Amino acid sequence: MGDKGTGNHSDVTDFVLEGFRVRPEFYILLFFLFLLVYSMILLGNISVMTIIVTDSQLHTPMYFFLGNLSFIDVSYSTVIAPKAMANFVSEKKTVSFAGCVAQLFLFALFIVTEGFVLAAMAYDRFSAICNPLLYSVHMSRRLCTQLVAGSYFCGWVSSILQVSVTFSVSCASRVIDHFYCDSYQNEKISCSNLFVNKMVSLSLSVIIILPTIVVIIVSYLYIVSSVL
Repeated sequence: MGDKGTGNHSDVTDFVLEGFRVRPEFYILLFFLFLLVYSMILLGNISVMTIIVTDSQLHTPMYFFLGNLSFIDVSYSTVIAPKAMANFVSEKKTVSFAGCVAQLFLFALFIVTEGFVLAAMAYDRFSAICNPLLYSVHMSRRLCTQLVAGSYFCGWVSSILQVSVTFSVSCASRVIDHFYCDSYQNEKISCSNLFVNKMVSLSLSVIIILPTIVVIIVSYLYIVSSVL
């Protein structure tokens, strides 16, 4: 990846994260705002995970999924917030090529995994409310573990595909118009044909996003119908 599109991504030593286009004196304010929000995310989610792990009465499928959801929330927040805060107080607002790849991979991994975990939680509530007598049979510990493991596996596959197509193109610039490495912003600075990238993104949306949304909506429609 050369500055003028004459190479590929392997030529890059770092990217410039342009971040928020504000006056320099506002960066300190942004730093403390991000610090506040990130601290609240850590405190809230770590508290949830600690309570779930230590209280044996909460060792149920619902809280098992909730604990994993809290872990995912902490994880993808940690992928973005610390680096963003470091850039707010640093004159050199850059991220290495390897760091950019890792950030995009991990963020995509946890975001996709979260979608599948939310779908699993919706199915869990559907089973508990619509089929209460068979709930313990349907939502066994083994099935819950398989659903979470499958969610991470789907997130991992999706991340591999996104990172592969994102960093396989040539670029005309090293400046990313964001405060973290995002696939869309990386594509904006590309000078290559993005047909394959768009097809991969569309395919992932159809295969991953659409089914999880359908499962969530249908499950809660059944729940509302049963309650009414």
